[in-house]
Amino acid sequence: MTATHDTRFMQLALSLGRRGQGNAAPNPAVGCVIVNKGRIVGRGWTQPGGRPHAETEALAQAGAAAQGADVYVTLEPCAHHGQTPPCAEALIAARVARVIVAIEDRDPRVNGAGLRMLRAAGIAVETGLCTDIAAADLAGFFLKTEQERPFVTLKLANSFDGRIATGTGESKWITGPHARRAVHAMRARHDAVMVGGGTARQDDPSLTVRDLGISRQPARVIVSRRLDVPLMGTLARTAQDVPVLMCHGPDADPTLQDVWRDLGAHLLLCANSGNQLDPRSVLHALAEFGMTRVFCEGGSALAASMIEADLVDRLVGFTAGLTIGAEGLPNVGALGLGKLADAARFDLLSVRPVGGDICHEWARASR
Repeated sequence: MTATHDTRFMQLALSLGRRGQGNAAPNPAVGCVIVNKGRIVGRGWTQPGGRPHAETEALAQAGAAAQGADVYVTLEPCAHHGQTPPCAEALIAARVARVIVAIEDRDPRVNGAGLRMLRAAGIAVETGLCTDIAAADLAGFFLKTEQERPFVTLKLANSFDGRIATGTGESKWITGPHARRAVHAMRARHDAVMVGGGTARQDDPSLTVRDLGISRQPARVIVSRRLDVPLMGTLARTAQDVPVLMCHGPDADPTLQDVWRDLGAHLLLCANSGNQLDPRSVLHALAEFGMTRVFCEGGSALAASMIEADLVDRLVGFTAGLTIGAEGLPNVGALGLGKLADAARFDLLSVRPVGGDICHEWARASR
């Protein structure tokens, strides 16, 4: 197989892996392609809830054709016994000839063990193909493993002059329907959608993915130190239909805690930092719950706290062609910056029109 063919098949495996984003937590969203004599005989990606794994799915599709085949997988096959047998053992049993891995698994339970098992069985193993792309796709899983926090995408939709509402609080709709549909697609690729308590009180959002025909909704996360979110609101009414995670402080009213539990919400105790929740504690609690990718939609105070704590991995902005003025609400709250050199910097990834608006995406810059 030529290097060009190897790259093409790995790129296909990467695209398959992305199908699991928002569905695979707490496991990584992995893709796998099995090729025998230049023909694709098996394809798979991590299934909802994290099982079956991508390799298992692809091997089931390939059947006997897996013998002597090349396997392209975006993450090192697992080597430990969990709720399913190790994928490395399954590949050995299928008698594949070669396994090409985009990136090694830094989970201490694997961390090279899967590759060693394959090599010990006489299977040729190659690594390092499309590694940077795989690292980006699997960043949430790696962050959860190494830093005990999920990957955070902060989405900001605002006017040309950076406002998210008028001085009277009106905010629907600054961006158009195409931008809102794009946001729903982004929500679907994350494990959870997160907003602050102020946004929950002001907007009464549902935070669900709509009109895309998905079968699995992301969890809704509300960051509210005192749990003072309307008990008759949309989130409260639908907590038993789509998961609601309430991140609260130790000073939250015990009665409110009981009420939210009775409504079906999951309560996550987090540490306070001044008069708000510590954002690192919030993300640690979400990681412990199993989240690897979180889509934060503000409001301004939560956005500021995440930026100030250097916890934003991806910025997504939707900018509309209207101006609101200085009396409008800014999309990011006070950061207390005295010098530009102290401002968090992000690297531009893409700019594209979405309907009548512009979408621009930025990645965390090297610090």
